[in-house]
Amino acid sequence: MMASETPLSDVRFLTVAEVATIMRVSKMTVYRLVHSGELEAIRVGRSFRVPEQAVNQYLRAAFVGTV
Repeated sequence: MMASETPLSDVRFLTVAEVATIMRVSKMTVYRLVHSGELEAIRVGRSFRVPEQAVNQYLRAAFVGTV
């Protein structure tokens, strides 16, 4: 689990818009990944925050999956 790797106080949380920019996809795509469980996120009020590490893990897994 991600929380065991990094103290929560050190986790950098990204907005959906920031994740979309990093991944070069639409915000809708990010929401789909979050809702499907493919991308880890926490809910803050009505919005989501995605741990930066979760984005890195998702992208790494995506690269491995295409080889």
